Amino acid sequence: MANGTPGSGAPSSNRNVMIVLSYLWLLALIPLLVEKEDREVQWHAKHGLVLAVTELVFWIAFQIVLLMLGSFLGCLVAIFVPLIGLGFLIVHILAIVKGINGSRLIIPGISQYADRF
Repeated sequence: MANGTPGSGAPSSNRNVMIVLSYLWLLALIPLLVEKEDREVQWHAKHGLVLAVTELVFWIAFQIVLLMLGSFLGCLVAIFVPLIGLGFLIVHILAIVKGINGSRLIIPGISQYADRF
C-alpha cells in the first residue's frame, strides 16, 4: 500500500463502509469497536479519532484566540472560519478516498498518534 503500512488482519466484507465511518468524527468508534480483526480498518478508525480530537483542540484554541483579540480583530479573523472548516472537510474527504483506494493519508504531526493506541 502506498503512503503507509499495509494492514495484515483479515479484511472485512464491509471495509469501505467502515473506512468512511472512520473519518466521520465520533462515528469512528463504530469501526473501532466492530472491526477488531481488520487491522487496516482499525488504523483508519484510530486515525479518524486522532483527527477529530486534533480538530476539536484546534477549534477550542481558535475560539480562545478570538476572545483575546477583542471584537474588531476577532471579527476580522472570524472571516476565515469557513475556510478553515472547508480545509478540515477536504482533509477528511482525502483520507476517505485514499482509504477506500487502499492507501493511507499520512498527516505529519498527527498520523503518528494513530499507531500509539
